[in-house]
Amino acid sequence: MLPLLKKIIAFAAILLSTLSFAQKDIYTSRNFKELTGDHETIAIIPFNTKLQLDDQLSTSKLKELEKQEAYVVQDALETYFLKRKKRKKFTVEFQDIQETNAVLKKNNITFDNIDTFSPVELCKVLGVDGVISGTLKLRTLISKDVDESFDIISIFKGKTDFGNINIKISDGRTGKLLWKYAKTINRKSGRNSYAIVERMMRKASRKFPYDKE
Repeated sequence: MLPLLKKIIAFAAILLSTLSFAQKDIYTSRNFKELTGDHETIAIIPFNTKLQLDDQLSTSKLKELEKQEAYVVQDALETYFLKRKKRKKFTVEFQDIQETNAVLKKNNITFDNIDTFSPVELCKVLGVDGVISGTLKLRTLISKDVDESFDIISIFKGKTDFGNINIKISDGRTGKLLWKYAKTINRKSGRNSYAIVERMMRKASRKFPYDKE
């Protein structure tokens, strides 16, 4: 039994190592420079979030947690850009998320209905040239520290990741997609929202289109 157990553990380790390279896909519009030539300010909005938790929660509690995750990732992205701005210049400024959220609230745009507004409408309301939005689909709460330990049972149950995150930038004048980054979140992605965003954006930084050359 011991040799068999060793083989199983070795196989699981190889599988986990393979899966630790999170699936990612970066897209940049061919017309990015043409569409963004006059861009000055970009807003980051709360992410569209869907949770699929094992816990049995009420609809209202689940919605509350989805909202929590959405705003934490919004804050994590702003934190990343502010930190990186100290080392590298961007061709645009990022609107303070407190201002973004205050303007959205003033215009009755909430977490519950923000996905019904187009990028053009949101940019007009916020007075910006483009908007960073995204989607989160999660099986665990990443706003708190997640369990990064090796778990062979989860592998064999097919639960090797925590979900996925998609970040996109849309043009405020045309509504066209300018840039998109999709990534699977797993045990190697980071302990929480801030670490996950920091790591994924650092990997995408070579292809971040608003970097100054």
